[in-house]
Amino acid sequence: MTIETAVVQQSEAKRWATVAVVMGCGIGAALQVGKVPIAASMLQQSLGIDLAAVGTVAGIFAVLGLIGSVPAGVVIAAVGARRVLLCGLAAIALGAASGALAPSLAVLLVSRLLEGLGFLLVMVAAPALLDRVVDVSARDVTMAVWSCVMPFGIALALVAGPIFDGWRAIWWASAAFVALLFVLAGVIVPEVASQTGPARTGLMQEAAALARRRTPALLMVLFALYSLMFFALFSFLPILLTERLGVSSQSAGGLSALAAAGNVLGNLAAGNLLARGVSRIVLIAVAAFVMGASALGIFLPLLGGWGAFWLCLLFSATGGLIPATLLATAPAAAGSAAMVPVMMGLLMTGSNFGQVTAPIAVGAVVSAWGWGAACIMVVAAAILAGLAAWVLARGDHKRVGEASDPA
Repeated sequence: MTIETAVVQQSEAKRWATVAVVMGCGIGAALQVGKVPIAASMLQQSLGIDLAAVGTVAGIFAVLGLIGSVPAGVVIAAVGARRVLLCGLAAIALGAASGALAPSLAVLLVSRLLEGLGFLLVMVAAPALLDRVVDVSARDVTMAVWSCVMPFGIALALVAGPIFDGWRAIWWASAAFVALLFVLAGVIVPEVASQTGPARTGLMQEAAALARRRTPALLMVLFALYSLMFFALFSFLPILLTERLGVSSQSAGGLSALAAAGNVLGNLAAGNLLARGVSRIVLIAVAAFVMGASALGIFLPLLGGWGAFWLCLLFSATGGLIPATLLATAPAAAGSAAMVPVMMGLLMTGSNFGQVTAPIAVGAVVSAWGWGAACIMVVAAAILAGLAAWVLARGDHKRVGEASDPA
């Protein structure tokens, strides 16, 4: 083996070690989302709260993301993705630990805001790091794998949650896991080039111009609608399955995790289909239609409990086509390498909109009118997603779809 070959292999090993750790950081962040659904009944009993309040615990997590995702992207472009990633992991660990000690619902909600800030920073910084680390030819597949971290992290929380005695133990475990990721990221993840000097002064103007463009705005809207549909179901799926199937909380957690894992299949399938040249618009439109149709059988008493569960699997797996497609499209839609973090911030703004509104709205309407009321919201979001995909198809999606690398 020549010295040059050894150096190349070492460089490749470092690259994929970085990718693995960054993916792990995404899973650790997503775990903070999934721990609330599995702990819902524990929270109700321990704090004496109703389902609407549990929805607030879940939804408030993403409030900062509604206003902070794009500014976070600008900060990343200016100071570097690695620093922001580490700050995000630290905020999650501190927030989870604070939540484990929370004496009341109010303190728990404040700790969830801190967790949400960390989640926001990680989920915007990580894909920006991946975009710089991997080759352009591997971007679609890498972003498809990255889109798996959310369902995988949620599934991990749903599987592991019932192992613990109470919700506080779940919070402590999640804090310890993220603290370990902080150490790994600090050792393994390198810093990538960031904007310096005078170039930083124009970042906010560039970000504002990007947000006003048709394609980035539509991608953000589509992510918002997908997130709304996904979290309308998964924020309360363990409780729904317990009521519909009459199973234990542990069994409901395992079934919910299986449904969440189905989303991973859709994410990976999207990467493969995009690599084969399948239209991004077709993938989004088909997935939105199937999610909306499946919601009818999930929330309405049209089928038995197991029939509804199989539709949950279909809903999740097909829905996974959407985030993977949007994340793969984002770097080209950004227009320049410096704006990739900002474009990711726009997508996170959409994602956080769904994370905030879906749990709170579903918790409220289900408490008032039953599970059937949640169906209306999901079907409406599916119809709007189909319309947004149609508008995108009539715009400049061809330029985005054909672009191979930000300028």
